[in-house]
Amino acid sequence: MIKKFGITIGGLQQKILNLVLVFIIVISGVYLAVSVYQSRVLSATVGEANEEQHQSIEQVSDATMEAVVASSLTRQAAMEAYIANDMFAEVESNVLTLQSFATGLYNNADNFDSHPVSYPDPSMDGTPTAQLQHAEGVDPDNSETLGLIGNMSDVMLAMFKSCDKLDSCFIGTADGLILYVDDRSGSYVDENGEIIKIFDVTHRPWYTGAVEKGDVYFTGIELDTSTGIAGLVCSAPVYKDGELVAVVGADIFLTSIDEYVSRSDEQGAFVCVINDEGKVIFSPKNEGTFSALISSEAKDLRNSENSELAAFVTKSLSEQTGLETITVDGEEYYLTGAPMGTVGWAIVNAVEKQLTRQPTEMMLAQYKDINERSTEKFESGVGKSKQTVFVMTFVILVLATSSALFVANRIVKPVERMTTRMAELSGNDLAFEMEDAYKTGDEIQVLAESFAKLSKRTVMYIEQITKITAEKERIGAELELATRIQAHMLPNIFPAFPERAEFDIFASMSPAKEVGGDFYDFFLIDDDHLGMVMADVSGKGVPAALFMMMSKILVNNFAMMGGSPAKVLEQTNTQICKNNEEEMFVTVWFGVMEISTGKITAANAGHEYPIIKKANGKFELFKDKHGFVVGGMEGMRYKEYEFTLERGGTLFLYTDGVAEATNAKNELFGTERMLEALNSEPEAAPKTLLSNMEKAVDGFVGEAPQFDDLTMLSVKLL
Repeated sequence: MIKKFGITIGGLQQKILNLVLVFIIVISGVYLAVSVYQSRVLSATVGEANEEQHQSIEQVSDATMEAVVASSLTRQAAMEAYIANDMFAEVESNVLTLQSFATGLYNNADNFDSHPVSYPDPSMDGTPTAQLQHAEGVDPDNSETLGLIGNMSDVMLAMFKSCDKLDSCFIGTADGLILYVDDRSGSYVDENGEIIKIFDVTHRPWYTGAVEKGDVYFTGIELDTSTGIAGLVCSAPVYKDGELVAVVGADIFLTSIDEYVSRSDEQGAFVCVINDEGKVIFSPKNEGTFSALISSEAKDLRNSENSELAAFVTKSLSEQTGLETITVDGEEYYLTGAPMGTVGWAIVNAVEKQLTRQPTEMMLAQYKDINERSTEKFESGVGKSKQTVFVMTFVILVLATSSALFVANRIVKPVERMTTRMAELSGNDLAFEMEDAYKTGDEIQVLAESFAKLSKRTVMYIEQITKITAEKERIGAELELATRIQAHMLPNIFPAFPERAEFDIFASMSPAKEVGGDFYDFFLIDDDHLGMVMADVSGKGVPAALFMMMSKILVNNFAMMGGSPAKVLEQTNTQICKNNEEEMFVTVWFGVMEISTGKITAANAGHEYPIIKKANGKFELFKDKHGFVVGGMEGMRYKEYEFTLERGGTLFLYTDGVAEATNAKNELFGTERMLEALNSEPEAAPKTLLSNMEKAVDGFVGEAPQFDDLTMLSVKLL
């Protein structure tokens, strides 16, 4: 096209001018042809622009919504699984505490007096009470352990009051007695005041399951015998000299999980819980694949004919899944899942895919409405313009010709500019703005304003998504900073004491989350005494890290004041219990080594057994005396013990994250594998020992997620 005298030769301007001139000669026919042609050209231009804008909105909105759903739904499933699993992990920790206390009680029975016990008293209903029951045919007076297990009363009462997740805690003996703590004394007495007989405790699932497993055991979901509420039991066996003497445990009501899941069904989204058998046990759905049925009727979804669903369920029971699109019962869903490692269950979040299309469909509907109204106004204006041009044609040829040029420039140029701008919209450039060329004061301006409004809304929507993404990155940066701060709180420069040739020491910590609750410490109290600390705070994440820092500082300060290990733990426990509103606690092993002789004086507050290697010997577990955890109860006293580390001998300290590292089959790494890893190179330096242990744990765990902090310390006397 060539432009001369302001007219584009070969363009719309020339065509309109020619048609108007011919219209003057052939009034009716040519006028009709010009009008139809003009309308078609403008309609086609608007239609193309509308289609391009429609596709752009749909593509950007769909991609953005899917990314938001993938991020939020996956994070939500992981958080829900973490919260639920934390409940079971806390109960498991309490049961392990009961197991440890009961083991010490039986193995040191001569050191304990007979403690009185009582039967259920209805007047104590509503008050946490320790009470005794037994099966029919069992005579408690002939039991050798009746007075002994009474010493468990205070510990179980303190545990029941401090943990709102427990329905009860108990100890059942091999001779048929059960001592338990709860606040439902009235439910164990009938209307005649007679104590209701119970089943033989040694035949209860929690008893037989713990005995068969020989370790902590979770039962399936059962109805409580006194309340009828769904729950499960966590139990653990107690041995004396290798012989089973009792089983300790705790009841957990699952009412909170059931209520949360029931409330989750809203506008096409819901949450369900799947047990370790692949069956739906909690769900707001009353029918279909995701409905919760009794165990005998429920189907194992891992064997579902829907292969995609079966693979998803299998994966979610062992690891966190990404966002997956699966068709279930004829409906397409976005699904994410996360496991609860303690009990082997999984949390599944589901959202109907159609639901995520609603923002896009609403935006497209608004766009369509705006476009239809703009088109209607435009067509109405064109009709009026035709009448005006028809009248003007009869007035004067010169005015008609001038008007034709004016109208051509006024209509075609803004439309050409709009078409060009629409074609330029792509990628991050989606802003269509008003320009002077569009301010024609007629339907063209109305159409341009409509495009500008819709474009502004699209840009605002994308900006909101961008802000959300930036906030997520900010939180991630803060957690990374917290990780660095925590790492710098612990001794991390090695060799730690390059001027001391009498010993070699090395330690490391690998947190399960961005920040962890384990910590270690070592420091010279004076020239001949080295203090060593290994500890594990209850819980994970930022709260545990803050509690860890406070505990580390207290132990260090009291130790540097010259206190014995037992005294240091007692002072630390006193300080922590004063302001422990969150009821957190920490297990601590603290020892002081006399460098010149190798004599170590230590005290253990509920922590793992140390491992010791004598000179030219192998690493062996040293079963020391355990006290109660620090922060668990005021007024605790701790006992010290001594042993000597020979020249060439090595001490290895660790947290439960090493022994309890779990692979994809839910198997524990265990103490035996720890000893094998250490004894694979027993004469190695501490740094090499820790490296060998970490490699052994990593090889055993494989791709399974790390659920607990991995913390180790080793010192070798040279």
